[in-house]
Amino acid sequence: MSEERFGEFVLVRRHGDGHVAELALDRPKAMNAVSSEMARSIGAACTALGGDRDVRVVVLTSTHERAFCVGADLKERNSFSDAELVRQRPVARGAYTGVLELPVPTVAAVHGFALGGGFELALACDVIVADRTAVVGLPEVSVGVIPGGGGTQLLPRRVGAGRAAELIFSARRVEAAEARELGLVDVLVDEGRDREEALALGERIGANSPVGLRAAKRALRLGQGLDLRAGLEVEDAAWRAVAFSGDRAEGVAAFNEKRKPQWPGE
Repeated sequence: MSEERFGEFVLVRRHGDGHVAELALDRPKAMNAVSSEMARSIGAACTALGGDRDVRVVVLTSTHERAFCVGADLKERNSFSDAELVRQRPVARGAYTGVLELPVPTVAAVHGFALGGGFELALACDVIVADRTAVVGLPEVSVGVIPGGGGTQLLPRRVGAGRAAELIFSARRVEAAEARELGLVDVLVDEGRDREEALALGERIGANSPVGLRAAKRALRLGQGLDLRAGLEVEDAAWRAVAFSGDRAEGVAAFNEKRKPQWPGE
């Protein structure tokens, strides 16, 4: 395993053959509250990972024992003038869109508190694995703002407009069992096993065709919100992008030869 640090608060670990990258939130003294510096580091890490053709899946984790991420750094925000808050906005957005726009599958490993911007970082991932200590929610209206890291758009896509409205307007926190029942998280595991299970899922995903994974994610994301006919056209374009690839040829050959494929990644 290799490690690379982005700023003080973000650590990237490459597991095994490097196809699974772990993006670890590492600001334990603040329960991973996202400061401007940390937001820049998340964005920079995502830019590097998105451009690395060896990476097939990214797993978003936390080094804090009791929290995934408690959201924006409100102590820092409290010190901002209006002008400073305006200048900071693109920096904050860069962290959330960085995760959201990663071209490879993403898995969040959540334990403890995942609130506000912390939950939005998880929502930006394709799959959320949570342990039984997880507490999630979007409490922004309780402090006079709104979810601004994608929450008003990503949550209804997961759970429907009515359920998202209830959760956002009430600002309530949801514990793990109910979160799984409502679809706020996808996989519920025993306490302390969220990172392990998320990395194991990452390994299973990463064994597949890198060309196929990127195309499948593109089709899933671009097709959201479109009517069925338009969505099928998105899917067809993604299929055409992979149908004549080296990965497709290798995958079919490996299947027929009853061996493990050696993906060329092109």
